[in-house]
Amino acid sequence: MIHRFFTLCLLPAASALAADVYQAQGLMSGELTQTQVLLQTRLTAIPGPTLDEAGDVPGSPGWVAFEWSERPDFEGGKRSATMEALAERDYIVRQQVSDLQPGQAYYFRSWIGASAQDLHAGLTGRFQTLPAADSESEIQFCMGSCMNYHKFLDGKKAGGDVKVVTASAEDKQLGYPVFAAMEALHPQFFIGTGDIVYYDNKMNGPAETLPQLRACWHEQFRFPRLVSFFENVPGYWSKDDHDFRFNDSDNASAKLPLPQTGIEIFREQMPIFPLGDETTPTYRTHRLNRYVQLWFSEGRDFRSPNKMPDGPQKTLWGAEQKAWLERTLKESDATWKILISPTPMVGPDDAKKRDNHANLGGFRHEADEFFAWLEAEKIEGFMTFCGDRHWQFHSIHPSGVEEFACGALNDENSRVGVKPGAKNGTDPKGLIQQPYTYEHPTGGFLHVICQANGQLTIEFRDDEGTLLHEVKKMP
Repeated sequence: MIHRFFTLCLLPAASALAADVYQAQGLMSGELTQTQVLLQTRLTAIPGPTLDEAGDVPGSPGWVAFEWSERPDFEGGKRSATMEALAERDYIVRQQVSDLQPGQAYYFRSWIGASAQDLHAGLTGRFQTLPAADSESEIQFCMGSCMNYHKFLDGKKAGGDVKVVTASAEDKQLGYPVFAAMEALHPQFFIGTGDIVYYDNKMNGPAETLPQLRACWHEQFRFPRLVSFFENVPGYWSKDDHDFRFNDSDNASAKLPLPQTGIEIFREQMPIFPLGDETTPTYRTHRLNRYVQLWFSEGRDFRSPNKMPDGPQKTLWGAEQKAWLERTLKESDATWKILISPTPMVGPDDAKKRDNHANLGGFRHEADEFFAWLEAEKIEGFMTFCGDRHWQFHSIHPSGVEEFACGALNDENSRVGVKPGAKNGTDPKGLIQQPYTYEHPTGGFLHVICQANGQLTIEFRDDEGTLLHEVKKMP
């Protein structure tokens, strides 16, 4: 077994277990349920975290098997078949593990090698399955968005040619401080709600080709802090515009990358489905315990063109997803029904945008229609958690729907938001209530705890883990 620890000095992101096979991006687990999980690794030709001369982490052919057990010494564990890491899948290997016990902690590790006959024990990770659907067990998770690699390394502009660089030299080696802050809280899982990478960065020019798109994922997930975090914290993932195509992207243009390419690469890189599953919709729902159910919406694959006039025929979700959402909400008896939306539904947002449900001339008609449906059907305990906007806020729609925005994960990608009543915003009449938004931009995340009595606590934290604001809701 390989044991990993970090000090203030830079350490390798992975150890070489065979002469020419590495795991520079570590291990990941994803799409956790009561009885299933997806395990993933990518074989690499270099150990990381330093990039090669081309600024990439090249993949390596080889072989992988996964082992999992309830015991850290793996006694009595089970092992998968040995799988080949293939270039056409970016040397990613993913295994779906089933027949697990609800609410149980598991350890897993990889076996890797240059040949199927010569595997060596690889990196070790951990996950805990969701408790039974009727369980009152406490559950907690973190949620983040808008992780801009190039702003993190190069700083953000303060105006003209002046740049504000907040990341230290150590941070640029170890990765975003927010992942150390989140790991210290020991969340049961993490939700990445889009803009996990930025294809359309302006530092090196936009990524358009398949190697360029994949390189964005490689450079992001080789940081030691991310490797450590995702070895121990499962993820649920959604995509937004920047990790789909480009800023505010829809399916209407022929600009590269094409929509289908964006869809396929996201499914390739993130453990949402078994490798090769190209048809299961990315919108889905998971019951966490007696009190909480999550819905993950898909905001890019089915949308109408952004420039289409708003009205009954314009949709961000598509007819099938909307029907699924309404049906499953009506079927749920969860106390707290939380929609994880890559983009805001309440806002307010910038008036110039036409990309989301909060935007004037965007998809406001669909949002208003949906809020009216919630009220007519007496759907109680519904709220939205959103990413995309680079500031944190808690807003309340005139219909009563509450929205919590996680902001950007790194300081350099954060900004001050648009307030209700602002002339340059989507709520010029000030109809939205906003109990909280920060005055000074900072990176950060949402930390959510559902206690055994059903109390839901939603914490806004900065990228060092400092509590900025919290909301407590009783059933």
